[in-house]
Amino acid sequence: KPPLSYIALIAKAILSSPTNKLNLAAIYKYIEDNFPFYRNKGRGWRNSVRHNLSLNDCFIKVGRCEDGKGNYWSIHPSNLNDFVHGDFRQHRRSR
Repeated sequence: KPPLSYIALIAKAILSSPTNKLNLAAIYKYIEDNFPFYRNKGRGWRNSVRHNLSLNDCFIKVGRCEDGKGNYWSIHPSNLNDFVHGDFRQHRRSR
């Protein structure tokens, strides 16, 4: 298993995009393509990805996809510099 949190995996996926935004399917694809551990692990890890996207303030929705299916996700501007430099600490929403 990669020594990275789901926050780190998602952030790396988003940062790999020239526009710094990806839809959910593209995030899944990046993780499967770059971390072979997840290719044959079933689909349970995908629930964790969705959970982390919606729970952490460091990820924001930035508009609907052109096909109308889902949203694009990006990194909150206040977290971008940290993530670019490899600091993937959790930033949870206050309840």
